Amino acid sequence: MAEKKTTVISDEERQRQSGFCRQIAQLNSRNNNGRQMLAFVDTYGCQQNEADSERLRGWLREMGYAFTRQEEQADLILLNTCAVREHAEDRVFGNVGALVHVKRRHPGQIICLCGCMMQQPQVAERIRKTYRHVDLVFGPHALWRFPELLWRVLERRLRVVDIEDEPGSICEGIPQVRQSSVKAWVSIMYGCNNFCSYCIVPYVRGRERSRRPEDILREIEALAEQGCREITLLGQNVNSYGRDLSQDVDFPWLLEQINAVEGDFLIRFMTSHPKDATEHMFDVMADCRKVAPAIHLPFQAGNDRVLKMMNRGYTSEEYLDKIRALRERIPDVALTSDVIVGFPGETTAEFEDTLELIRRVEFDALFTFIYSPRQGTPAASMEDPVPMEEKKENFQRLLQVQNEISKKKHLDYVGKTLDCLVDGEGQDPRNNLTARTPGNRLVHLNGDKDMIGQTVPLRITGATTWALFGEPAPRP
Repeated sequence: MAEKKTTVISDEERQRQSGFCRQIAQLNSRNNNGRQMLAFVDTYGCQQNEADSERLRGWLREMGYAFTRQEEQADLILLNTCAVREHAEDRVFGNVGALVHVKRRHPGQIICLCGCMMQQPQVAERIRKTYRHVDLVFGPHALWRFPELLWRVLERRLRVVDIEDEPGSICEGIPQVRQSSVKAWVSIMYGCNNFCSYCIVPYVRGRERSRRPEDILREIEALAEQGCREITLLGQNVNSYGRDLSQDVDFPWLLEQINAVEGDFLIRFMTSHPKDATEHMFDVMADCRKVAPAIHLPFQAGNDRVLKMMNRGYTSEEYLDKIRALRERIPDVALTSDVIVGFPGETTAEFEDTLELIRRVEFDALFTFIYSPRQGTPAASMEDPVPMEEKKENFQRLLQVQNEISKKKHLDYVGKTLDCLVDGEGQDPRNNLTARTPGNRLVHLNGDKDMIGQTVPLRITGATTWALFGEPAPRP
């Protein structure tokens, strides 16, 4: 991929997209006798996709759409897709295939597919040829032009596919419909420059590009004024923030600036690449009162040969050194990580190094995956003589080791009282609310719904491998 320059979208171009929103609202109102149009938006994959969907909903609201969770009720269906693993793609293809029956019952329905999966030319071509009921396909680079693309579909009744290999852009001021008033995602940068050999993200999301700090701070100040209690900063590698800007700024500096914003809120961030996680960042985390004592620091594999083949840029011992430095500053830090089992050529003997690293670190939780080849990445063409059955056995061993660690760590919480943010409703009537510890551990509790949005002391009464149980406790 050739070196490319980031495009900053002008206010005039953004206003032009708002003009398409108004035209769509007028067209829909005229064609449907003023009836309220409904949109169904479904999101696959990571938190960055969730943040993108909030902006897509913002555009749709400007177009006059309200929202539904029922595909049958929707005038427009939008699926925001993920390309990181094959399983996610299979789910999308299955769900898109099923929509042919929904559209047959509702011929005027518009079906749109977007996100990372659509930025892959072979996927877009498969959609174009096989799924004729899909009206609009576009990738992450074209998100800011969604109103214009949809206008072309509605006005001309044409299928539109827009997956041009652009360098990526930054467009400020896109309206948002956030899923929660208590918690918010804030993207501080987009894209990735790391090119890990197994990862498709740099190919579909483009090069790293940082938002200007003044734009980020303005968004966070507005959220704080609205009473938002938890703000998660997003980037494929937040530790790289600012490297592409002309200003002398970096991620620790940004954390300090956000920490100084007035308001009662907690700062989280993800994801951090270990090779760029510095002791200076750990110092800032320890010093900033609003920064949560938690970090997601993916190590992916514990064997140095495998890490080199993955193009991760660090050794297992270097990773362990960073964990030691972090815990010296924040002894009770909550650590989570990602692990890939069965990278091409990884032997069971090499996998033992991964288990050893997990035992040494004792993560609070792991997000674990069996390697999934992604077309176009270097790893997809590597020789892989290890049988899938052996990979699955190793995967189960990893789960057993980590589950024992997670359960032990959770049991250590029992009897303690922690200040937790009550963030929503639970699904079990016996524990009708959910909360999060400062370290982001899930707590189930029973209480009044008025508690949602409040930080309250909870006495931890029980624990499982995956969650804690608590009850409101008096403040000391």
